[in-house]
Amino acid sequence: MTDTRRTVHLAVYDTLADWETGHTTAHLARGGFTVRTVGPTTDPVTTMGGLRVLPDLALADLRPEDSALLMLPGAGLWDSGDTLAPFARAARGFLDAGVPVAAICGATAGLAREGLLDERTHTSAVSFYLTATGYRGGGSYVDTDAVTDGDLITAGPTEPVAFAREVFARLGVYEGEQLDAWYRLFHDSDAAAYEILSAGS
Repeated sequence: MTDTRRTVHLAVYDTLADWETGHTTAHLARGGFTVRTVGPTTDPVTTMGGLRVLPDLALADLRPEDSALLMLPGAGLWDSGDTLAPFARAARGFLDAGVPVAAICGATAGLAREGLLDERTHTSAVSFYLTATGYRGGGSYVDTDAVTDGDLITAGPTEPVAFAREVFARLGVYEGEQLDAWYRLFHDSDAAAYEILSAGS
């Protein structure tokens, strides 16, 4: 039986931005977490890079109590209609249940449209990208690489490493000096950080 406290759900859908969650999923798996993919249905989806992904389960079968975190990557579809709105509604259910949600790139706009950023500190690509959604959270926007506000993590499309750092911190994958070393290694190519990481593994 899968330990739900160690299961992270990654949303997958057509036009998914391949580069945004790779660091996160790889190191979650190395840290003992199981990553399960969630699609609109269990039909294959095709990423922006042309990779075909077969979802482990359909969104309709996803429950917050079965998960440690829901991860929402960016995708062209976030900006071309309401196709992905059900994933933003699922995020609301997770947050209401006290289960963390991590959104990057276009997924932040989806959460903005759902009203989930109106009263939470957050970031995205640029402030006016979210302003265009008509949301009311402009006063809580922070111009930085990634933000954690309670159970919500947000990041812009150019910050996959910072996004991963926030997820790792929230789930306890790396902490303190180890977390800092992981970030310095993968973001800054700081070779000295490798020794710190190796000492803790």
